Amino acid sequence: MSRTRSNSRLDPLAQGAGGDASTREHQTTIFERLDSLTRLAKVVDPRGPATALFCCVVALVTFGLLVQASHAATILDSEEFSRVLTGQVAFRAAGLIVLILAARVGPSGLRRFIPAMTVGIGVLLVCVFLPVVGISLNGSNRWVNLGFVTFQPSELARIVLVLWIADRCVRLGSDVRDIRRGVLPMLGMGLLFFGLIAIETDLGGAMLLLLCILGTMWVGGARPTHVAGSLMAIGGSALVLGFTLIPYIRRRIEMFVGSTDNDQITGSILAMHSGGAFGVGLGQGEFRNHGVPYLESDFVFAQVGEEFGLFGMLLVLGLFLAVLWFGLRLVLSIRDRYDALASFGLLLATALQAMLHVQVVAGLAPPKGMTLPFISHGGTSLVVSCLCTGLALGAARRTERAERTERLATSEPSVAPNALEPLST
Repeated sequence: MSRTRSNSRLDPLAQGAGGDASTREHQTTIFERLDSLTRLAKVVDPRGPATALFCCVVALVTFGLLVQASHAATILDSEEFSRVLTGQVAFRAAGLIVLILAARVGPSGLRRFIPAMTVGIGVLLVCVFLPVVGISLNGSNRWVNLGFVTFQPSELARIVLVLWIADRCVRLGSDVRDIRRGVLPMLGMGLLFFGLIAIETDLGGAMLLLLCILGTMWVGGARPTHVAGSLMAIGGSALVLGFTLIPYIRRRIEMFVGSTDNDQITGSILAMHSGGAFGVGLGQGEFRNHGVPYLESDFVFAQVGEEFGLFGMLLVLGLFLAVLWFGLRLVLSIRDRYDALASFGLLLATALQAMLHVQVVAGLAPPKGMTLPFISHGGTSLVVSCLCTGLALGAARRTERAERTERLATSEPSVAPNALEPLST
């Protein structure tokens, strides 16, 4: 039953005809819904959501190994299959090791290295264009080969920029709401990395970076109007310039609006539809052998739908929703403001990447090479996703240790406000 209210200041129907404003039903706004969700998610002890978040990630990594083994078994001979499966096991084991190590460090353990990491990742983003270490594939310069490892610096750039923005917001304090002292310097740094990633060309990765930066700024205290205006100005300008100047971006936007056909999107949708309720069975998918490429990486959600059906897709989406829910509860339990902001931005990066992947595969967003965290083939994406989660778990671990020390010192339970609460006003 909706509740009535006597104050009509926020009631959009208060001035309408047909009754007294004081007896009108309350129309709940999206901000009130979010505030209610935040209160519901709030916990004091971070151990519960941290444990649940860790279990969800392990489940996704394990399920991803099963999907990758299924894909490799049907397109490779036995010798190549063994090699690929061994590599997948090694990558996923490395990802979990990185997660555990990052949980022992946390964002605070990296805070003093932020300036050096920012310079280093900027240099690596330039190195992708150098003939010796840079690798060009499908017309894009996104990879760096250091001899012992090949990776995408743009994946690491999201982590470094989130940490930099979180640190900057904390140092600025109330000045984060000022356009000149707060917003513009952070946007300037973000635009530098946005531009380096966009000209690789990877406009989708650049937009994901921008969303992570602006999301962290908003939670960090920046005015919503500044954040929304920056998103529309930068994102809109990038899309217009990309559509005008870059042919492949124009083709992808035309595919999305229906001006041209995209066989890959059509094939991925048919693959998901063919799975029915429970799928055709593990290893029984046929679309990867009939002209639908990248079903192990950029379109892996389509393979999940084909082989595991609606049940498998809901299982994966449910696990990611659980990651989002327990991640929110974890962030709200963190007492240090920098740790809370950094954890929010890092978990946001993972959640947004998963959301964009599913939207692209389902034809709800323009085609974009975006892996599904923890499940897709690809070492950099897997390790970076585990690193993001591990750092957030490290922030919760630091909070739990601080509370335990305080309880031992006072012999009483400590219930301190969450570090992000002052920013909600």
